[in-house]
Amino acid sequence: MKYLAVCILSAAGIVATTSVGFAQYQIPSWSLLEAEQIAGRQIFRDHCASCHTPKSGARVVLGPSLAGVVGRPAGTAAGFPYSDALKKSGLVWTEDNLHKWIADSTRMVPNTLMPHVSISDPAEQIYLLTYLGTLKVPATR
Repeated sequence: MKYLAVCILSAAGIVATTSVGFAQYQIPSWSLLEAEQIAGRQIFRDHCASCHTPKSGARVVLGPSLAGVVGRPAGTAAGFPYSDALKKSGLVWTEDNLHKWIADSTRMVPNTLMPHVSISDPAEQIYLLTYLGTLKVPATR
């Protein structure tokens, strides 16, 4: 049996070494995609949730629901009074267009009504896009 040496550092600074058989030790599984989604959810909470909801069919307060936003034509979510500029933009919220929008919405669509603080960090943009991709509209029967 192969062994893995494990060092344990206690609060007192004492180091102990022990051996653990590989057959008995399992490395926890994790997913990079899941980590990006979790980071994106936090970015959404910090930057978007004051105006947008991630839930489909939720009451519109300041901005439209972002459920199902990926792939949706811009300015078409029901129950929200979009600016004429956004409704006439012809945009579809592809990942590329959402990336540009997150970076600078007013440059992408001048005269939009969204008071957006741009997210300039490329990693945060990716995390947010990954999270937005998880927001689906439930299938109707």
